[in-house]
Amino acid sequence: MSAEALSRARLGRMHDVMAGHVERGELPGLVTLVSRRGEVHVDAIGTKAAGGGGPMRRDTLFRITSMTKPITAVAAMILVEECRLRLDEPVDRLLPELADREVLKRLDGPLDDTVPAKRPITVRDLLTFRMGFGIIMEPSSSYPIQQAMNALQLGIGPPMPATPHAPNEWLRRFATLPLMHQPGEKWMYDTGAQVLGVLIARASGQPLETFLRERIFEPLGMKDTAFSVPESKLERLASCYRFNPETSALELQDGAADGQWSRPPAFPSGSSGLVSTVDDYLAFGQMLLNGGRLGRERILSRPTVELMTTDHVTPAQKAVSSFAPGFWDDSGWGFGVSMVTRRDDVSMVPGRFGWAGGFGTMWFSDPREALVGILMTQRLVYPGTSGAIVDFGNLVYQAIDD
Repeated sequence: MSAEALSRARLGRMHDVMAGHVERGELPGLVTLVSRRGEVHVDAIGTKAAGGGGPMRRDTLFRITSMTKPITAVAAMILVEECRLRLDEPVDRLLPELADREVLKRLDGPLDDTVPAKRPITVRDLLTFRMGFGIIMEPSSSYPIQQAMNALQLGIGPPMPATPHAPNEWLRRFATLPLMHQPGEKWMYDTGAQVLGVLIARASGQPLETFLRERIFEPLGMKDTAFSVPESKLERLASCYRFNPETSALELQDGAADGQWSRPPAFPSGSSGLVSTVDDYLAFGQMLLNGGRLGRERILSRPTVELMTTDHVTPAQKAVSSFAPGFWDDSGWGFGVSMVTRRDDVSMVPGRFGWAGGFGTMWFSDPREALVGILMTQRLVYPGTSGAIVDFGNLVYQAIDD
């Protein structure tokens, strides 16, 4: 590898540190990918399952959970470029179930204590997570709205258990609930991407999985990215684990052959439903880094990618929008992606964009450094507190050799 891209010695350091996370039993295995100026370095460490299950490989399949969101946003912007969707148009035209919304007077109040929405939900609201509905980050199990979400089996939040409802039935049930906040007023994570998936299907006249395959996956050569894993590929799917703090052991969360992703879902979630590989996601991340093009295939225009990777959340909204502690200090939110807004760490380069997944995956593309970094593991974790994820970002940037 040339001195202008990445240091071999420092990539060796990356291997040693990441291997340490596996050797200490924090996770069974992982795959890292770093691409800079056309040179790609991939490192597969450990095994696909705890106690064995074959080695991690470059083509191992991972549940990428929230790394689905950027793909869904790209799909929506394809339709915006074709004028089949408009950013500031109400979603009511295609999602009439969401017309004439009611809004809770207070988040912990009864479901019938509402006021009319001041305006309709727009496509932009879904893309920027300002539709007025999402995951409640503070303790909320006693809130009536939370209880109603669970009773309706909407699958809002973690992708397990999956909602049993097909898209139209999911939307019908969701539409029986009031919004938590007025449209456009507050950033709330997750649900916007689920609704966006239903909107894409209706705007395109195709199931979401078909539109993604025909317009994104096939043009980019993402042959392994899908909402489920066919039987012929199940041996490549890594098992997913959660950490039990009482026993300090990894416990199986989702297996391969008999797991949730071994069969097509009733509801293909535009928020967290996809599986992928490091090379498939590199194609996607490189396409965005290139301003919407990969090789001869143009998925989006450069101005559209620039719009997607611009911070759209206002300072006032950040002040009242909870997510991770300190998240808004150095980050913003565009269309389906987060971007770095302030340099306060080695890897926090302003303009860098990407996202992570709650099952231990991470991606970023950095236009300033012509860099793509991807980490794939399968352990339930909050990305900001994962030693492997935090170390990975630092290790990618310390390996830059110019």
